[in-house]
Amino acid sequence: MPKSKKNQSLSLRFWQVSLLVIVLLAWHFASQDRNFAFFFGQPIEVAKVIWAWFVTNADIYRHLGVTLTETMLAFVIGTIAGLGFGLWLGLSRGASALLDPYITALNSMPRVILAPIFGMWFGLGIWSKVALAVTLVFFIVFFNVYQGVREVSTTLLDNARMLGANRKQLLRHVYIPSATSWVFSSLHTSVGLAFVGAVVGEYLGSASGVGYLILQAEGTLDVNTVFAGIVVLTVFALLLDGAVTLVEERLLSWKPKAGETEKL
Repeated sequence: MPKSKKNQSLSLRFWQVSLLVIVLLAWHFASQDRNFAFFFGQPIEVAKVIWAWFVTNADIYRHLGVTLTETMLAFVIGTIAGLGFGLWLGLSRGASALLDPYITALNSMPRVILAPIFGMWFGLGIWSKVALAVTLVFFIVFFNVYQGVREVSTTLLDNARMLGANRKQLLRHVYIPSATSWVFSSLHTSVGLAFVGAVVGEYLGSASGVGYLILQAEGTLDVNTVFAGIVVLTVFALLLDGAVTLVEERLLSWKPKAGETEKL
């Protein structure tokens, strides 16, 4: 990395950290007022709750494990289903035309209202939360893959056919690589939605999970614990998003970065 570019990166990180420190300090001083603290908590108390969860009492690991399991299952199942269904409809004009109004209707439906139904079908275990989160992840991946397949260059397809490529080879070497960028752009959103589905499901009915801890804290008006749960969920969502980014960079190493594109 050139020295100037490295200095710019360090400068950006400095200002990002500075902004976080400013926000925390503003929160701390504002929370000295009791009315403000009642609704927004106190950062020091939030930190104490997180410390107790992970170190002193170490009682969050079971709940966090449940939430992460639900999130990862929903993320994987929703991604695979969205990828397969998106490829199928993207390549099948007849099926796409037939199912288009139904898919639009399902996507327009507020899927959180399905939580009670999934609770009746699958009980209060992890699978009702996984099912809800899958409905959130699926449509994001599906529409991105569908769009990626539909926007494959006709010139590229014609050239591949002239070289003797059959349908299977077109799928492997043209359609899937073309949709890959769209897939990864959807995965960054899907990680957050998988967390949302899992936590909302826990919130509406469960006996474990970080969403359950937040619900219990709300019941006793313990706003510091509520914010502690939000912070923990946010950190782990960022970690999963970072993992997606690493995989994306590895699989899409051929794709030029923004800076390289500008130079070209």
